[in-house]
Amino acid sequence: MISRGAQLLSFSLLAAALLAGCKDRQPPAAPPQPAKPIVQQKAEPAVTREQAMAALLALPEVKAWSQDIEKRSRGKAHGAVIEDDPTPRVINGMSYWQLSFVENRADKVQRRESFLVAKTGEQILVDDTANDTVVSLDEWRRGIRRVETKSAD
Repeated sequence: MISRGAQLLSFSLLAAALLAGCKDRQPPAAPPQPAKPIVQQKAEPAVTREQAMAALLALPEVKAWSQDIEKRSRGKAHGAVIEDDPTPRVINGMSYWQLSFVENRADKVQRRESFLVAKTGEQILVDDTANDTVVSLDEWRRGIRRVETKSAD
């Protein structure tokens, strides 16, 4: 029989050997976490040229101009939206349709206002060709109201 001291020594050596073997091993990898869903921002839908034209024709100012043209000309002239340039205009990284509202007569076409309609989203800008600037629709409207107020006095 093996003495109690020899058993203890054998057990200690066995335990030391097992521990030494465990040092080189990596702990088991944690199970992978389920992938988090990727949240993507919805891309704004593209605006076609026809939709951009319709958006301009829906503006209250453009509707009023169209009605005024029809009334003054007794139906011989009409308001219309035309494309100035098929090449999009890029401002601050955004592309815009280049459109104008015109008075369309049999003998001539006269531009009333030039607009830029974003190819994505709903932004409409006004191309102030007289001052070579671009203004927001709200800023343009404030300017028109000042003119209307002055002319009403």
